Amino acid sequence: MVEDELALFDKSINEFWNKFKSTDTSCQMAGLRDTYKDSIKAFAEKLSVKLKEEERMVEMFLEYQNQISRQNKLIQEKKDNLLKLIAEVKGKKQELEVLTANIQDLKEEYSRKKETISTANKANAERLKRLQKSADLYKDRLGLEIRKIYGEKLQFIFTNIDPKNPDSPFMFSLHLNEARDYEVSDSAPHLEGLAEFQENVRKTNNFSAFLANVRKAFTATVYN
Repeated sequence: MVEDELALFDKSINEFWNKFKSTDTSCQMAGLRDTYKDSIKAFAEKLSVKLKEEERMVEMFLEYQNQISRQNKLIQEKKDNLLKLIAEVKGKKQELEVLTANIQDLKEEYSRKKETISTANKANAERLKRLQKSADLYKDRLGLEIRKIYGEKLQFIFTNIDPKNPDSPFMFSLHLNEARDYEVSDSAPHLEGLAEFQENVRKTNNFSAFLANVRKAFTATVYN
């Protein structure tokens, strides 16, 4: 260290001074002078070397500090990026959970609607079965024919009502509305009590009785 070199230099000066005090001759003084010059030169060289080493040490220390600073900055950037990535992953996970829940809700809703449609189809199939059964019965006994026409309607055609003209048709149309209830229309000839017949069949679901009442009403128009 520089402090050690200064201490060594101070020791050399003291030694030189002690020798100088004990010297009498000019020859000895010249020798001491040369010794002093050599000591000064050697010290200056050593001091210069030490100073350069100290400078290099300072430069190395500063470079090391810069490296540490750069490393800390890089570590902080990586940490920030990692935290950002973790936040994004959590956000995606939450989005996935929401999407999964929505899909499950849609599946359950689809299942409920499918079940509702299936139940409605079974009910409609049962109604059509009863209608067909009634149609077959009334076709044989009452001269009733049923036709499928436009708008998902069924047309009911009675014959053998007018004794003077057995083939003369008496007809009306029927379909199921959005509420899945019977709806009667287009009677020919016109029947005043058709709305009442419609209301009764909605309440009782007795379609055979409904057809019998309509036929009676048509028959009444022939004799009135």
